[in-house]
Amino acid sequence: MGDNVEQPVPQELDAEDTKIVTLARSARARIGAPEGAAVRDLDGRTYAACTVTLPSLRLTALQAAVTSAVASGAEGLEAAAVVTDATEIDADSVAAVRDLGTSAPVFRADRGGEVVGVRR
Repeated sequence: MGDNVEQPVPQELDAEDTKIVTLARSARARIGAPEGAAVRDLDGRTYAACTVTLPSLRLTALQAAVTSAVASGAEGLEAAAVVTDATEIDADSVAAVRDLGTSAPVFRADRGGEVVGVRR
């Protein structure tokens, strides 16, 4: 399937994927942002962020998390997660993940942290 198509959720996420969903949910809740996101790099380090909306800068939560990873020296991504009320993940957000991880799954979770879709 293409990258623009969300796939069914696996029966059970592994512990590391569950961790980034939890971090994304926490990032969103911390300031009541529209979205929270987290990514895991190839070394297992995690980076969480929320939506950034400033007069001169706008980033989706996933773009902000990827930016944080890059600024910390990450050379690739293993996985990403977004907690959102949206029915799909923004294409620019997925593109940011693909810049560092062409096969990294991108999990979409609802506000309760339940994963409702994944892009591979």
